[in-house]
Amino acid sequence: MIENLNPIAAYELLQQNTTSVLIDVRSKIEHSFVGHPIGAIHIPWKEAPAWQLNDNFVIEVEKIAPDKTAPILLLCRSGQRSLEAAKALEANGYKHLINIIHGFEGPLDGANHRGNLGGWRFNKLPWQQS
Repeated sequence: MIENLNPIAAYELLQQNTTSVLIDVRSKIEHSFVGHPIGAIHIPWKEAPAWQLNDNFVIEVEKIAPDKTAPILLLCRSGQRSLEAAKALEANGYKHLINIIHGFEGPLDGANHRGNLGGWRFNKLPWQQS
């Protein structure tokens, strides 16, 4: 089963459970230039410019998170790619998957801008740029 948590609840879980792993599934450019949660492990689900699926995604996750019962939290820009990635991990035996809703940048506002309505950065959770 895949659980959905808002960024604040996800951050609290990461602080409370030392076996949990936070994976940023965004592209390399998003991770580096837009910013990322401190401590997030970057494993892209899709990569620019063609936005092709990372065929090695599950293998790369298994290398850093071999315990398929540990909480795996997944984050993207807005919560859609991370949900797709969670489904792939679930199909490969992972049991405690958490999709971070609203992702790093949050949903679009009325002016089609991200970062004003929700997300990791909006909630002032620890993040950095490369």
